[in-house]
Amino acid sequence: MARDPWTDVLQDLDDGDADVALGGIWAPAMYAGRGRDLVTIGQLNARFPMVLLTREPVEYFDWTWTKGKTVLVPGAGGTAMYEFTAGVMRESGAEPAEVRFVRDLSSQMLSELFEHGLGDALLVDLLAATVMHERGTGYLTCRLADAGGPMPNSVYYVRRERLDDLHDRLVKLMAGINEAMIALNSGAHSADVLAAEWPLVPVELLQAAAAELIASGTWSDVRIDASACDRWVSILRAGGLVTTDISFPGLVDTRALDAIASFDRM
Repeated sequence: MARDPWTDVLQDLDDGDADVALGGIWAPAMYAGRGRDLVTIGQLNARFPMVLLTREPVEYFDWTWTKGKTVLVPGAGGTAMYEFTAGVMRESGAEPAEVRFVRDLSSQMLSELFEHGLGDALLVDLLAATVMHERGTGYLTCRLADAGGPMPNSVYYVRRERLDDLHDRLVKLMAGINEAMIALNSGAHSADVLAAEWPLVPVELLQAAAAELIASGTWSDVRIDASACDRWVSILRAGGLVTTDISFPGLVDTRALDAIASFDRM
C-alpha cells in the first residue's frame, strides 16, 4: 500500500513488514555507501511520464521558454519531479536557475493553485494534465516521456541482504509485472480496470492517457537499461544528491529477471 510519508517504506523494509518497495531508483542511489544497502530488481516505468502544462499555448516550445517563468513542480512524494526536469533542461542548454520554481508541495495543492491562477506552468502526471486540458485550464506543452527519453522512473527495490531469501518471490512478482506489460502493449482491454481505479474520470480520457503511456514506452520493459540508469544517476550527481561513484552494476541486481528469461527459453 502507499505510505504517507513515503519514507515509511524504508522502515517497513528494515522491520520486515515489507519485502519490496516501489519508488524511485534515486533512493537506493542516494543511500549507496550511506547507511542503507538497497538494490533494484526491475522497473515498472521506463519513462518519466509527466507533462509540462502551460497556461497559454506554446507553439514552438523549447526549455528556454521557461526563463523568467514561474513553474510549479510538486515534490511532496520525492525528488524526481524537479531533479529530472532540471537535468533535462541542463542537457538542452537551458539553466534551471533562471526559472522561478515553486516546489515541495503536493500535486493536488499545486494543481488547484495553478487552476486558480498561480504560475505560468505546472509539471503534472499525464492523466491529470489530460483532465485539466479538457477543462480548459492548461495546455499539454511538453511531454517528458518523449523529451526526457528512457529513464527508470518507478522501480522495485529491496534490502540487498535479502536477495537470496526473497529470490523465488521476486521472480514471481516480476514475472507478473512482465506479463501485464506484454498484455498492455498487445492491446489488452483495460477500460474496466481503469474505471474502477478512477471512477470520477471519464473512461475515454483514461483510455487516451493509457494509450499514450503505452506508445511512449513507459511500460515497455521490466528490465532497466544500464545507460538510462547511469544517465539518471549522473543527473542526480550534478544536482548534488549523489556523491559516490555508484552506477548500474551496484544499483541493479538482474537475477530475478534473468530467471524469467531462462523460463521463457525453455
